[in-house]
Amino acid sequence: MKIRAFLALALLFCFLSTALAQDKSPLQNKPAQPQQPVDDKDDVVKITTNLVQVDVVVTKDGKPVPNLTANDFEIFEDGHKQAITSFAFISNVPGSSSPTPATKNNANAAPYARINPNEPHRTIAFVVDDLGLSHESMARVRQHLRKFINEQLQPHDLVAILRTGGELGALQQFSNDRRLLNRAVDRLHWNFCNRVGIHIFRPLTLGASSGTPACAYQSYSNTLKSLRFIVDAMGYLPGRKSMVLLSDSLPRESQDDYDVGGLRETGITQADQRLGADSRTDYTVSLRSIAEKAIRSSVVIYSVDTQGLAYTGPTAADSFGHADRNGAQINDLMFARSQLLFARQEGGDLIAKQTGGFQIRNSNSFQFDRILEDQSGYYLIGYRPSDDTFNRRLHRIKAKVKGSGLSLRTRFGFFGFTEEEAEHAKAKPATRDLTNLALASPFAAQDIDLDLTAFFANDPGMGSVVRSFVYIDARNLTFTAENDRHQAGIELNGVIFGDNGTIVEQISRNASLSLSEDDYQQAINYGMGLAFDIPVKKPGSYQVRVAARDLASSHIGSTGQFVDVPDLKKKQVAVSGIVLGTNSADQTIANPGARRFTANSELFFGYKIYNGVNENRKLRNMTMQATLFRDGKNVYSGPETTITATNQTDLTRVFVSGVIKLNPDLETGNYFLQVVVTDKDADKKTPPVVQWVDFELQK
Repeated sequence: MKIRAFLALALLFCFLSTALAQDKSPLQNKPAQPQQPVDDKDDVVKITTNLVQVDVVVTKDGKPVPNLTANDFEIFEDGHKQAITSFAFISNVPGSSSPTPATKNNANAAPYARINPNEPHRTIAFVVDDLGLSHESMARVRQHLRKFINEQLQPHDLVAILRTGGELGALQQFSNDRRLLNRAVDRLHWNFCNRVGIHIFRPLTLGASSGTPACAYQSYSNTLKSLRFIVDAMGYLPGRKSMVLLSDSLPRESQDDYDVGGLRETGITQADQRLGADSRTDYTVSLRSIAEKAIRSSVVIYSVDTQGLAYTGPTAADSFGHADRNGAQINDLMFARSQLLFARQEGGDLIAKQTGGFQIRNSNSFQFDRILEDQSGYYLIGYRPSDDTFNRRLHRIKAKVKGSGLSLRTRFGFFGFTEEEAEHAKAKPATRDLTNLALASPFAAQDIDLDLTAFFANDPGMGSVVRSFVYIDARNLTFTAENDRHQAGIELNGVIFGDNGTIVEQISRNASLSLSEDDYQQAINYGMGLAFDIPVKKPGSYQVRVAARDLASSHIGSTGQFVDVPDLKKKQVAVSGIVLGTNSADQTIANPGARRFTANSELFFGYKIYNGVNENRKLRNMTMQATLFRDGKNVYSGPETTITATNQTDLTRVFVSGVIKLNPDLETGNYFLQVVVTDKDADKKTPPVVQWVDFELQK
């Protein structure tokens, strides 16, 4: 890995001269809508010797009420009224933001800008309990999640889609990028090891049952383990968070069986019973433990009973043994299945109520809009605890609100030990752990100013790689002067995350800097750049995250980017990621990492096209069009231009570049460049290839 002054850094895959007419048409200025930053406190729920602070949601007719004062509330601990010593209303929705939902079939809608943790936002984890979902319910879950992503997701929503049955890694999947979230939905499939079955209700059968997979008997325990992990990991994210748990079956006691007119149906064979599969287990303590963790981590849990309005009557799959008793058996069956529906809801209802959320049940609509609206804002109410508070026993919290028609929800309570005691019980994170946290968090660590340009590339002899250019602000590094040189050390960590947060590939490198006075001044003024490749063995959608640590101060900076790796074996046109920069004297693109530009400058961009030749080894009839977006709105569209490959010998890897003049009147802020490559000779059903990259326009 080589590190050099950033102005001298050029792309590693030979950027040649421009392969198409350069369009320098000025952009039409569009007024930007300003954001209103707020001080988003990391600790929403505080339990210290000086302050117990809890979050409270007040609604009227199901709508949040944001304009109350401390005099409108009363708060009680174990039935004893407490004097309110602190009070605030926190909004999670920027007051000036305007919803920009995508249309149902617009997969190429402009991405939203990255979220700053200090700006109002909603952090939501959709946890799909595939260990507790039937095959028919999983189909509904995918449908409702896609509808949410395409029609309800807002720019200030930070969302993750996780599975209890998959390997859980880091929570890097939190994003407002529809592409990433839709791909997460595409990876949701029915889990053979689930505890429900193919249908919401197992068919009533005579004689030997078809049995239950052995792996399903641990499914509930594995669900609870996954929930604990997710709640703990979400505790490292700032502010108030929410978990939306989607499951068919989250009971307080395992009891997925029913007795119908003497025909007991459990779906468990005699061999299974010898394994103890029919024994019942009470999970109340485990569920309350998860709720306690959620309270300490400022996580509100909403549970969605995905069984919906289930039909409890007999079906063609049910078998009855006595024709003269069919009527009674049908009544027994309907009653037993109704009881089972209710029992499966109890665990989800418990953890939702104890953490200040609610349960959606007996509805085929999952009501995500109601949950989102409930997350739009909350009150923080604090009081000074007594010495008796910290006796390690459960203390119940109750809050009341004055006013007609107002409803209030808050946390159920907490155990009497302080946050300091809880933290003391944990091992102090080592430097490596802090780096891993920076890599896993959806928010960037900001001790070191870091930017990343990552994209798919495929070179002869190397195969597919994720190529990354990293910009580092040298002013954030610790330099020492030795023998007329300026010395510093950097540790670079790069990780590619795949499905459910699992690590696909990673690298860790150290670099020693020794700069002359001229190079040092250039680095201080313009920043520094480094480049590295991480191989990827399989096509798919990934997130690339990079953390840089200053070895002298241990300060850390991190950043991340979405990368889509195509399957080149399909012989379809594919496009690498887009690299942005400024023009250099040798006709390469310089500064390809920072992605920061000023108005009245020229934005140079480049990418490679793979599989761009037809069966005659001739260049396909392809066109490209570049478009700029801000806040989801089109602010500039370039002309559709035919792609050529003048002076290029390898037509399987055609380099294309262009330039856009940035109008001096453009507002500062975040923009997205979209490049659409269309194969004019392809079948009409073949969609164009679309790539995006974001950049910042500065003064």
